[in-house]
Amino acid sequence: MASLERNCQILMKLVRLPHNNLCADCGAPGPDWASYTLGVFLCLNCSGMHRNIPNVSKVKSIHLDLWEDSLVEAMQKAGNHAAKAIYEKCVPAFFYRPQHRDCVVLKQQWICAKYERREFTGENNSSVQVYNSDVFQSVLWKKGRDNKRFLKRSFVLLRKDLTLRYFVKEDAKSPKAVISMKDLNAVFQPEKIGHAHGLQISYLHGQQTRNLFVYHENGQLIVSWFNAIRAARLDYLQRKHPTLRVADLLPRITRLHLMEGYMEKTGPTQREPFKKRWFTLCSVSRKLLYYKCQLDATELNAVFIGTENYGYSVSELSSRGSRGGHWGFGISLQTPERQYVFMCEEEPEQKEWLEAFTRVIAQPMTPEDYANEANLSRGK
Repeated sequence: MASLERNCQILMKLVRLPHNNLCADCGAPGPDWASYTLGVFLCLNCSGMHRNIPNVSKVKSIHLDLWEDSLVEAMQKAGNHAAKAIYEKCVPAFFYRPQHRDCVVLKQQWICAKYERREFTGENNSSVQVYNSDVFQSVLWKKGRDNKRFLKRSFVLLRKDLTLRYFVKEDAKSPKAVISMKDLNAVFQPEKIGHAHGLQISYLHGQQTRNLFVYHENGQLIVSWFNAIRAARLDYLQRKHPTLRVADLLPRITRLHLMEGYMEKTGPTQREPFKKRWFTLCSVSRKLLYYKCQLDATELNAVFIGTENYGYSVSELSSRGSRGGHWGFGISLQTPERQYVFMCEEEPEQKEWLEAFTRVIAQPMTPEDYANEANLSRGK
């Protein structure tokens, strides 16, 4: 018993070390599980995913399971830092490394790619080359623009001209759309789309944002699509900004939404009835988009959000001051052109939206932001 207690104390000391105190796979703080075959410390969620690859990873709880001397000695010799040097030796710059708040399929495929398929050890580059191939194509399920049905569509990513194309039929000669990597963005949206592998692909069509909602039953394939798009996006950004370092370009590859959700909105005079709308706020583009429903293909309108120096501000509203609304937690967004009034259903949502708006307004404007603001104004 003394030996088992000693082993528990050793593990507790190991997991508190700077290189072990975050999950080896998703970065979650305070890992309390470990893979003794790989020598890594894991959070509860990632440990469950490791159970799906028992041929390469076997896990135990640091607190609940009994650890033999030999297993503790193995953990002492290994650890997260040593494992990363092996299993993440050659991760491509474009490859997305999931965080603990990311969706399950991203974390699952990251774990399988690292330990089961050993894609990043440098032993075999064939898997990584798939993401960089000249042509990446497959059939995906895509939501119809004007209905809720998902239909099979053929998608083709071409590296020679950095475009994504999709076809209504597999044997069709002309694509339904040709999408440039210039404005393309891809983010996983499983809850919004209603599928664990749901991917949202957005791009500019004229001055409007066009959304494609797709999925595939195969998790490895849909994550491969995501990383192939990221590889093409990085290629585009390197051509556009040849003097910038890759590290400076990586945050621009994928633009995560700062905030999304339903709010009620009234019109310019604030006398119009409130209507429930789905809002998306992006800090990179500085745009607030709103839709009738969350799976709409195009937005109803877009609002550019500049800085305080140029007449933009946000504040809390204590009362509606307008008719027709059902929710009582108000937000006032002031722009040089008009005041926008929104209503949130709950106070925590109101606080989150206020913080998100404040964060965007506090960001300095870039030359590209000024151009986007001018383009959006001309389009109205």
